[in-house]
Amino acid sequence: MPPTDDPTAPPARMAGDGRRDANAATVLRTVLDHGPVARGGVARLSGLSPAAVSRQCSDLGRRGLLRDLPELAAGGTVGRPQIPVDLHTGDPGGPLAGGLHIGVPASTFGLVDLRGRVVARRTFRHHGLDPSRVADQVAVELREFLAGRPKGRPLLGVGAMLGGWVEPVAGTVVRHDALGFRHRPLAAELSRALGLPVRLDNHARAIAQSEILFGRPAARRSLVHLFVGNVVDAALGIAGVVHRGPRSGAGDVAHLPVPDSTERCACGRTGCLQATASDTVLAETAVRRGIIPEPHAMLLWDAAAAGDPRADRLLRARARAVGRSVALLLDVLNPDLVVITEQSSVLNSAYLEEIRGAAVDHSHVCDDPGRIVSPHAGPAVLPVAAGTVLLNRLFKNPLQAGDALLTGAG
Repeated sequence: MPPTDDPTAPPARMAGDGRRDANAATVLRTVLDHGPVARGGVARLSGLSPAAVSRQCSDLGRRGLLRDLPELAAGGTVGRPQIPVDLHTGDPGGPLAGGLHIGVPASTFGLVDLRGRVVARRTFRHHGLDPSRVADQVAVELREFLAGRPKGRPLLGVGAMLGGWVEPVAGTVVRHDALGFRHRPLAAELSRALGLPVRLDNHARAIAQSEILFGRPAARRSLVHLFVGNVVDAALGIAGVVHRGPRSGAGDVAHLPVPDSTERCACGRTGCLQATASDTVLAETAVRRGIIPEPHAMLLWDAAAAGDPRADRLLRARARAVGRSVALLLDVLNPDLVVITEQSSVLNSAYLEEIRGAAVDHSHVCDDPGRIVSPHAGPAVLPVAAGTVLLNRLFKNPLQAGDALLTGAG
């Protein structure tokens, strides 16, 4: 069944289990950060006692989340060899998380291992399909994709993400204008269709959480993530926690003003970020200028890669508009890191440099362009972040997730 609790909160367990849960999470996270590592190293790095580490490694090993690597044991030492442990990412036996990003023209499916590495991925294009049928058709295609996963790799469930206003506790899409979703219990629908646990979140928050879990160390201190696609939204993370706000409404930056922009927005104002810089607007502009034949942003990226100077100029102008908005976010929040998910800058660092330049030129607090980066997963950002919606829960509560594996729920 889909979750109805807060995905950041520990599960309800019997009194006295809280420390065990916390210790298991500490061990698993330490191995994620430093593995392969011997149990003694885990104790040293985590501050737990060797006995506690040994117990947790055994528990996590039985649940298929950790495995011993005797072939890496150091030789020539006095006493019993220290056998390293690592996350179980091997084949067979290493569990996988399914990932789903529902986009406007297409959706992305993925399978990721416990380190957030992509094992398989697929794109399902549904441009032109009646929006009322998109979710159902995505579920059909995703079920077929998951059925083809490598044999012997248990499936933990599916992490799903999309743009707009998403309430992850209830697994509900409160509002997604482009797809026409309103108060839709999408996690429950997908769970029924797939026969698997499904967790749902906004894609900007999911990518921010992916950076915190698997990305650069600075992301764990503070970060702002800006997603620029057909939907434009953002997320804020502080001390390893992604902020959702009341009713999970944080991150709506579609109407953030872009200095110097004169683009009209459906809200009646001019210069709003989504009306200036979204993929939808970008593709329509490219068609109007005769750069591409149809309003698909991917055609514009292809044209620029093929050397069309008009496509390049348009992408650079979009990058500078994004950079001016980044400057506003920097001045208000001043995070350690700003992560930009914008396809042209993910594929070509020249456009990231345009974003950086405009941001630094307009910011009053940031003179370090190195704080503005693309996602750590690069072009695999969507399947990795979608899988993270599920994996983040596992790293917070590994015993519960492992119990599901032991009982065959995955």
